[in-house]
Amino acid sequence: MMIASTANKRVKEVAALTKKARYRNEEGVFVVEGPRMFAEIPADRLVHVYATESFLKENETLRRAAASGLADTVTEEVLRAMSDTQTPQGVLAVVKQYRYSLAGILKQRGAAMLLFLEGLQDPGNLGTILRAGEGAGVTGIIMDGRTADIYSPKVIRSTMGSVFRVPFVRTEDFAAALTEAKKAGIRLAAAHLKGSVAYDTVDYTGPVGFLIGNEAAGLSGEAAETADMRVRIPMAGQVESLNASVAASVLMYEAARQRRHQAARQ
Repeated sequence: MMIASTANKRVKEVAALTKKARYRNEEGVFVVEGPRMFAEIPADRLVHVYATESFLKENETLRRAAASGLADTVTEEVLRAMSDTQTPQGVLAVVKQYRYSLAGILKQRGAAMLLFLEGLQDPGNLGTILRAGEGAGVTGIIMDGRTADIYSPKVIRSTMGSVFRVPFVRTEDFAAALTEAKKAGIRLAAAHLKGSVAYDTVDYTGPVGFLIGNEAAGLSGEAAETADMRVRIPMAGQVESLNASVAASVLMYEAARQRRHQAARQ
């Protein structure tokens, strides 16, 4: 089926999914754009695909989706109407949201490496943290209610596919989530400008959770107090602090380095 009108009901619905977090959550889906992200979508999460005719002809996976009724062709104008970008790259997909639980994340096998994100507002930061987290071996990400919507198109693009593989959960009771993690035996390390210990002097080979705060204000006093330790990242020059995603990456990759060295000695 070729959709050629921006007034089409389904086009308007997808445009709403792209723009409105509330609508995404009500429908339990999100939007993925571009060929690289499309190639990452697990088959069991795919709801529907919209692609230009030229892109359809070049993509075997998409042709199979079209044959099974899961894809429609659209004009360039229609794709732009549904897209979050000015120059969409030929394909857009509607995908089922994930339903992880805090209990499930805390009960995973092996030494946990968790990220607790409080009040992160920048979609690029959040997406980058997911991507870097996958590379470092993070086992789960817990976000408070003020953190940016993980299903926003900007976040999804920044994850470069990691959103499909890293468990995450959003909680309205961040303090309770921290308490549950501590009960599960996870040591909490808060990234803090007034940290009493340098980040690379701490042993992260056991279950650990890193607390990362808002880009401007940092962690709340309550979250910082709940942590077992406050760690600082020493810096040269006149730099006062690091970008939230950079700070998270520094901590995660130090933990990953320590765990690799521990495994090599065993």
